[in-house]
Amino acid sequence: MKKEDYFKQNKIDYIDYKDVDTLKKFLTPHSRIQGKRRSGIAANSQRGLSLAIKRARFMGLLPYLTR
Repeated sequence: MKKEDYFKQNKIDYIDYKDVDTLKKFLTPHSRIQGKRRSGIAANSQRGLSLAIKRARFMGLLPYLTR
């Protein structure tokens, strides 16, 4: 069974780096970005998601790693 793309399902065109609650759904407990297979996101959305997470980390909204 294939997972649905979260962003297409909720009609989100632009993945905003300031929406930290949504971005946290796609991080592992160690604050790594989940893979495409695990998250069930399309490749285009995965690229936008990783860019948004990296921008949020740079701005200090998300941690680089947690222990």
